[in-house]
Amino acid sequence: MILITGGAYQGKRKAAEDIFGEGVWTDCSSCGFDEVYKCGRIYGYHRLIKRLMEAGISPDEFTERLCRENGGAIVVMDEIGCGIVPIDKEERRWREAVGRCGCMIADHSERVMRVVCGISADIK
Repeated sequence: MILITGGAYQGKRKAAEDIFGEGVWTDCSSCGFDEVYKCGRIYGYHRLIKRLMEAGISPDEFTERLCRENGGAIVVMDEIGCGIVPIDKEERRWREAVGRCGCMIADHSERVMRVVCGISADIK
């Protein structure tokens, strides 16, 4: 598994394609939940976590299963834990879930990259 993270609009997906070649991405804004267990490239995993929470599905359990069943995937997700803590309780819960799930994916990844201004740096 490979995790690519960084702030919003920092060029994470382009950096992934520059390094690993172009390919078909599963967009977590609209994909079926089970699609991520089978695809090779997952984009916007932080958005899927929000959708899971809205559907009453545990993001932690879902992510654990993802790591078990799709260990070869490239996962791109925004780093949303920086900045001002949201006032809204649900936004805080989502932010915390994204952080926990990102840690799980990073733990299972052989490579973790952070992208800032289109420049990638290996952090694992």
